[in-house]
Amino acid sequence: MSWTQRHEVRVVLLVLAAGAPALVVALTLLTLDEHSPKVRWTLASLSLAAWLGGAAALYARVTRSLHLVSALLAALREEDFSLRGRVPRDDGGDDALTGVMREINGLADTLREQRLGAFEADALLRTVMTEIDVAVLAFDAQGTVRLANRSAERLLSGRGGLLGRAAGALGLAACLEGQVPRTLMTVFPGGAEPWELRRSQFRQRGLPHTLVVLTDLRRALREEERLAWQRLVRVLGHEINNSLAPIRSIAEHLREQLARPPGERASDLEDDLTGGLEVIARRSASLTRFLAAYARLARLPPPTFATVEVAAWAGRVAALERRVRVIVEPGPDAALQADGDQLDQLLINLVRNAADAVLQAGAGEVRVRWRVDAGQLALVVVDDGHGLAETANLFVPFFTTKPDGSGIGLVLARQIAEAHGGALALTPRSDGRRGCEACVTIGASAVRPLSQSA
Repeated sequence: MSWTQRHEVRVVLLVLAAGAPALVVALTLLTLDEHSPKVRWTLASLSLAAWLGGAAALYARVTRSLHLVSALLAALREEDFSLRGRVPRDDGGDDALTGVMREINGLADTLREQRLGAFEADALLRTVMTEIDVAVLAFDAQGTVRLANRSAERLLSGRGGLLGRAAGALGLAACLEGQVPRTLMTVFPGGAEPWELRRSQFRQRGLPHTLVVLTDLRRALREEERLAWQRLVRVLGHEINNSLAPIRSIAEHLREQLARPPGERASDLEDDLTGGLEVIARRSASLTRFLAAYARLARLPPPTFATVEVAAWAGRVAALERRVRVIVEPGPDAALQADGDQLDQLLINLVRNAADAVLQAGAGEVRVRWRVDAGQLALVVVDDGHGLAETANLFVPFFTTKPDGSGIGLVLARQIAEAHGGALALTPRSDGRRGCEACVTIGASAVRPLSQSA
């Protein structure tokens, strides 16, 4: 940049040009007036000095202000927020330079607060990354590790430093490809399978990176297994005690009667023996049925797939329920690749539960409808009962609100649905009326149009 293009020089030249006409007029008047040469030269020198002095003072004022603003902005760029521009304390209104100083000071305060918040957030993130019990790694576009927390280092211990190493060298190449989330069956030096793999993309300094999170599922599975055993033992203990308590009480009573001398025994001892043995036999049979139901739930065989027409399936099961009216609404023609016997058992349980709810309500009916959305079948059983009174334990084995219920119907139905790649959900009716909807969904891989199945 030449000296004539500098901002300060242009300002000075502009000031000199602005004052030049007045200087020319003053010198012309001095020439025309009758003054001595000494006076003329003195006044001319003073005028010229004032002209040049004013320009120099303006130059110093402009450059000093610009240098101050430049220094403050440079401090902000270097993240030094301690410098402040001097601002008058009076409230007489701000000039242009004072306004600039106020804005720079405000910007410095804002940036300081933001940097402090960023430092605190970064410290919190680093603490979480260090203490979290999952392995977190970040890879750049070339598959090189750029970030690894303490859990990742423990998981991959024995393979040297992680930063700067390629994913393939660490046995993590499979983590950068494939569908997520998914379960990864891999053994690492610091832990064994299974792992839940999650992956996401982010950018740092404009460059793409991949964030990989590996969660050890063993602890969660062990906790779920422990809770499942606790629930199972609690339910089994409750049911077994319900059967053994009367058996023990009756057996002790009969033993006491038989221990008496023949002359002191009650006259109706034979009737007591007969009645007591009947109760013992009845409770023993109930306990046997309970354990058989448990065995049935635990040994659900894998499905044998064949073509099942949805309309025929729904109509066949609805015809089995004679206690209440069951209406099968027309639906789209579709067929499933599924186990027909298991699907029958699933729908029988749902229709029977719906009929029981209608009977408890005193009136109403059961409706069965289905639809196919994006190749997925959704079959819904709707009842006019009182609705869902207990939702927390719907799928807890052996939990039931019915006096003669076994508590395995919904659990067995959900197992059958999941074995066919689907799910089972119970919700209040979507139309706002009282009652319940049981919705069975079967995955798109099992649903076929009826024409294709034929």
